[in-house]
Amino acid sequence: MDLEEFIRKIDRRQMVVVPAAVLALSIIILAATYFTTGSPVRMGIEFTGGTLITVPADEPESQVLSKLEGYDISELRRVGSRYYIQLPPMGSEEYKSLARTVNEQFPDAEIRYIGPVYSKQLQSDAPRYLLMSFILMALVVFFVFRQPVVSGIVVLCALADIVIAAGMMTAVGVKLSLGTVAALLMLIGYSVDTDILLTVRVLRRKGPLNEKVLGAMRTGLIMTSTTLSAVIVLILVSSIIYLVSPTFTKIDVISDISVVLFFGLLADMMNTWITNVQALRWYVQRNPKLARGGKR
Repeated sequence: MDLEEFIRKIDRRQMVVVPAAVLALSIIILAATYFTTGSPVRMGIEFTGGTLITVPADEPESQVLSKLEGYDISELRRVGSRYYIQLPPMGSEEYKSLARTVNEQFPDAEIRYIGPVYSKQLQSDAPRYLLMSFILMALVVFFVFRQPVVSGIVVLCALADIVIAAGMMTAVGVKLSLGTVAALLMLIGYSVDTDILLTVRVLRRKGPLNEKVLGAMRTGLIMTSTTLSAVIVLILVSSIIYLVSPTFTKIDVISDISVVLFFGLLADMMNTWITNVQALRWYVQRNPKLARGGKR
């Protein structure tokens, strides 16, 4: 079945259920995380503060823990040929004692400390900048189309993309870090890109509605598929290839960014080519003058 036949034959009301269900599931995940942790997403060390130690994985985890006995270890995980050990915020004297212990017990150890003042500042700044970016994007969309309903559809679809990406990243265990914040900011721009492509084709070009939707879908799916391919390669290189060869190391920042973008792009495909298409159909059918289209 080609794309044109698929568009003609699908049950549009049933198709809208899919993105709506995924959005509802994401909201439930974020709400459950909020009630259990006090935040809708799990915070990384940049936002919670603390100490991150990386040591060579030359011995069992139990032996590593025994060497750090007496310290409150919040997380220990093995990534490639190294252990990542995370501890909560501590006083300066305790940190000095920890640093001495690590340097004595582990060769080639690395210690990274993030103070509580810096992490609290990030906790207040990150949501503010995300909200500011989203508001500015919404203002640009309203300025371009100057039609409240059309602009609102684009903004709501972009918001759904962000919510789904945040919910899915929480579900798979990716924490909020500076890298994932950057990924969410990228999604704000990318989400409206395909929605604007669709809306401009439908409202400002002449021809039957299905043909305009089909032309926009072909272009948009090629764009998103190309980006998705690049993101999948990044996921493979940064978080899977080290399992095949120990000479490679997992790159956490790139892995987290890639996972967030992966879920965000999948959400964008659903919300643009199902939700936005059906909303535009509904709007155009109630405004017959728009159905004729035409370049401005």
